[in-house]
Amino acid sequence: MVEDRDIILKAENISKQYRLGLVGTGTISHDLNRWWSRVRGKEDPYLKVGDSNDRSTKGESEYVWALQNINFEVKRGEVLGIIGKNGAGKSTLLKILSKVTGPTTGEIKTRGRIASLLEVGTGFHGEMTGRENVFLNGAILGMSKKEITSKIDEIIAFSGCQRYIDTPVKRYSSGMTVRLAFAVAAFLEPEILVIDEVLAVGDAEFQKKAIGKMQDISQGEGRTVLFVSHNMAAVKNLCTRGILLENGEIKTSGTIEAVLNEYQRISKSQGNYFVKESKKDFYIASVKIEDSNNAFYSNQAIKITIRVGKNNEDIKNKFLLIRVLDNIGQVLFSLEKALKDKDDNYSLVIPKETLVKGSYKINCIIYHPAVAQYDNIEECCGFDILNNSNAFSHLETFNIGKMYVSSKWLN
Repeated sequence: MVEDRDIILKAENISKQYRLGLVGTGTISHDLNRWWSRVRGKEDPYLKVGDSNDRSTKGESEYVWALQNINFEVKRGEVLGIIGKNGAGKSTLLKILSKVTGPTTGEIKTRGRIASLLEVGTGFHGEMTGRENVFLNGAILGMSKKEITSKIDEIIAFSGCQRYIDTPVKRYSSGMTVRLAFAVAAFLEPEILVIDEVLAVGDAEFQKKAIGKMQDISQGEGRTVLFVSHNMAAVKNLCTRGILLENGEIKTSGTIEAVLNEYQRISKSQGNYFVKESKKDFYIASVKIEDSNNAFYSNQAIKITIRVGKNNEDIKNKFLLIRVLDNIGQVLFSLEKALKDKDDNYSLVIPKETLVKGSYKINCIIYHPAVAQYDNIEECCGFDILNNSNAFSHLETFNIGKMYVSSKWLN
């Protein structure tokens, strides 16, 4: 382990390579080539090939680097935020840190136990009750039955699953499963707690409760938290330091403010037009902010056009949801439209003098309520609002929030 006693986790030259279209990283012949290279003391021949993890370009190689040359250290009691767009390599990195999968190159050095909450129900056995799963997960973490017993009442109370704790978890909702899984991970006192976006499954009350618990863990108990989220407000409030991943590499690292500022900068550079093709039943084919150079005055209406792609004719009970987010990912408001048989293009207008000066992003979702989510394009377009309206100009020196609501005084 490293000499600095304050450093509890260190990632050295971590890279992860996958072979596209297959389980694992290669075929038997490729594995034999790798083995023969090791026997001869030569470098792995497949480390010299492979495309970067850039989903916006068409690669030439059957290999892709999900991560490349990742180096960082985490100190005891630190809360490290790991952010980046979908496909940047965040979940792959957390799986390597949690030893769910191994790196292709490099090494993870840690002091102490790691507890991971990466996916709903990870490590839970569906046929076992919630109580039995608490003991199972505690045993996996290396705790004795006595230690687990001393904590189980706190775990059950925090999770809010008291009524169902002796019911098999296969009958739990995803939210209940996350509640119990987080309680187990947090209360069984690992030195390092690794948490992915899975907390987004829980309701708002539980998310607030979980963030409060993570703050207690790091500040009060001196334990370390690695946190991945698309909720930039939660990252800003919780984390002390950050890492921004882009195409499998570290784009920047440092204070959470500096990392969030860089994330906002590259998010805005996406422009006012998004387009893609997909084999999904229903998907967002394009999003365009009309007549924009990515900037509007506050007295201008904003027109957004979305094209829906269909590979399935059954659009009954399918909806398009548009969410407008601020510069740190908080949802300001949402607009919904039922999909129609004969329509592929849907347009909406955000009225003038709705948004105040600042930077904003669009999130588009196609879903069947309580059944399925078909597509979710986060931060597909960005735009700025510039003030030039009498409704705002005299309020420049005040924090008036993100939206201006016209009202009528009664006296």
